[in-house]
Amino acid sequence: MEVEILEDEEHHADLGSQQARPNTEQNGAAVKRRCFRAPAVTLGVMYLLMLAGIYIRYISVTLEKDQLQNRYDKLSNNYTKLQETVSGKRCPDGWKRFGCSCYFRSNEKRTWTDSRDDCQNKGADLVVIHNKDENKFVSELNNMYGEFWIGLKTESTRRSSYEWKWVDGSPLTETFWAARQPAATWGWYTAFSNQQGQWTQSYDDFTKYYICEKRVSCIL
Repeated sequence: MEVEILEDEEHHADLGSQQARPNTEQNGAAVKRRCFRAPAVTLGVMYLLMLAGIYIRYISVTLEKDQLQNRYDKLSNNYTKLQETVSGKRCPDGWKRFGCSCYFRSNEKRTWTDSRDDCQNKGADLVVIHNKDENKFVSELNNMYGEFWIGLKTESTRRSSYEWKWVDGSPLTETFWAARQPAATWGWYTAFSNQQGQWTQSYDDFTKYYICEKRVSCIL
């Protein structure tokens, strides 16, 4: 009897040990799963944070790009306006500036009418002289070419007479006629100047050099 009891106790002990072993293994596996799950969650959170950071950076870069593009467009517009303003104050190539005008000296001879047509094709007209300084400037501008046409001509009045006027319609005020000039004002005449700045009346079918004048901005 004692032997049987001992055997039964050992058998129950073995059963208890066998039953306890699976529970221990299950607990160990659960612990391992928890150990692996925690780093996975951490990595997932880090991945989401990285994605959020990349997205925020993308939005920031896009906004900066738009701001830079807007600034560039504004600077480009300002530069274009500045160029237009400077171009309005600067004389074209081959022209000389004096006061509020640009002057072009021809290197070929034409009649008075053809000379004026060429000036108008250049966006200008034959030179209009208003004072002594301007008269001196245009004379020196053409001093190597001799006589040149100016924008002065006679026009008929209501009383069937003629009077001198500039091509822009302004009246003749200060004059620089040569001696015994003008000789007559009863017909249609034009005028030219010599190297000394002295004016002489003439018929328009002679060929001479000429000077064109283009008005520009007076603000330098």
